[in-house]
Amino acid sequence: MRATRATQGSTAQDVMINPLDSYNIRVVTPTSCDKYPAKHHARNVARKLGASSGLIFLSGQPTINLRDSDQSRPFRQRRYFYYLSGVDEPDCSLTYDIGQDLLTLYVPDFDLHRAIWMGPTLSREDAQDKYDVDHVRYRASLKYELQVWLDERKQGSGLYLIHDSEKPEHLPKDLPLDLEQLGPAMDAARGIKDEYEIRMIRQANKVSGLAHRRILESIQTMSNEAQIEGSFLNSCISHGARNQAYQIIAASGPNAAVLHYDRNNETLNKKPLVCLDAGAEWNCYASDVTRTFPLTGEWPSDYVRDIYKIVERMQEETIRLIRKGVRYLSLHDLAHDIAIEGLLALGVFKNGTNLEIRQSGASKVFFPHGLGHHVGLEVHDVSERSIMALHRGFDQLQYRPILNSTCLSPCTLSAPLLEEGMVVTVEPGLYFSPLAMANARHQPFARYINFDVAEKYIHIGGVRIEDDILVTATGYENLTTAPKGEEMLAIIRGSA
Repeated sequence: MRATRATQGSTAQDVMINPLDSYNIRVVTPTSCDKYPAKHHARNVARKLGASSGLIFLSGQPTINLRDSDQSRPFRQRRYFYYLSGVDEPDCSLTYDIGQDLLTLYVPDFDLHRAIWMGPTLSREDAQDKYDVDHVRYRASLKYELQVWLDERKQGSGLYLIHDSEKPEHLPKDLPLDLEQLGPAMDAARGIKDEYEIRMIRQANKVSGLAHRRILESIQTMSNEAQIEGSFLNSCISHGARNQAYQIIAASGPNAAVLHYDRNNETLNKKPLVCLDAGAEWNCYASDVTRTFPLTGEWPSDYVRDIYKIVERMQEETIRLIRKGVRYLSLHDLAHDIAIEGLLALGVFKNGTNLEIRQSGASKVFFPHGLGHHVGLEVHDVSERSIMALHRGFDQLQYRPILNSTCLSPCTLSAPLLEEGMVVTVEPGLYFSPLAMANARHQPFARYINFDVAEKYIHIGGVRIEDDILVTATGYENLTTAPKGEEMLAIIRGSA
């Protein structure tokens, strides 16, 4: 148990206990600094399942060749499997006996031909030393050990799977398979990050920050979006992060209005800014970072500066309010209010109050996505409930005008609160898409948009700023280290 004093900042400090002070008490489950806490995660999933017996079976990503080729697809471990194992190797599987509290990893059988060409696969001895599991077996023993469990299982104990396609072969037809409960239980467990996971996300952000900084330092020597992407990859790989959490977005000028632009092949010539959305992955954990910056150390026009300042305010004010117990959807609401206020001041909106424009849905033309999402083993990580979900009973009229279909949870309309240990993005943006504005002209809310003014911003494309935020006991910690704002401009100028 650790006693910490609440401070004005976002971090907590170890202190001498004083009866006049206030404290946040959190019970921390100790985990190894070196080993991924697989056993702790397995127990956590069992608690979420509410099961006292049964067997969890998960299959890792198999080696698969490309169609019509002898070359294998790039390997990416299945995230549910990784959560219960920490194993980033192909062709593995695992079982967790809930009643016996036994986590068993199955590794590929030794293959001499493969070992000669590609190097040996993971051995039992190395796996036992490296991973937080009770037993390591070769794959050949899986069928036999499953049969032993089936023969000895208690009445009512079933086999828990994520997908029917991953069930082990040669199972009895009458075995009670549960394909419904494990996925939601794992989603709920993964929503709250433990200290090990937070370290991984923090390290992913550290590498991303170095890569973003390097681009700012050299952007004036670059002439194409491809050079930005190449520089980012070079920095990440050089610092030990071989994989990216998602496809790099290096969108210059009007391309920045395309939310998931990834061509990254156009000239930077005469472009007012670049929107770089790029995040490294560290030990399968993601970072998600976006910075928007000019090609020189100064904003090329008032148009560009004004939009950046609105988005900057949207982000700063919503981040400042993050703490446990806050409803994330309320922060999304605030971001829209700030966007509407700013665009009214610039003349992009007209003929209405902030409330009237908000209720019309017009702000979605320029801010079409949610304020953020969970980050973890996936860049858009799973959780028990979407942080952008509506409450079925009373949210429809209030929030429907500022949400699109991607904001809604696919499985529930229950709206959760932020909890300690969640890691979420805060990524407001404003975009001037010719396609979106052409469509808006035919909508009822068109009367609130001054299209002559809005079209003056099309050359900008869009501005997005995104950080990864950890919800703490006393508020929040910003895990993202990439420069932004005035520091970002100073680095481009070479004066930082």
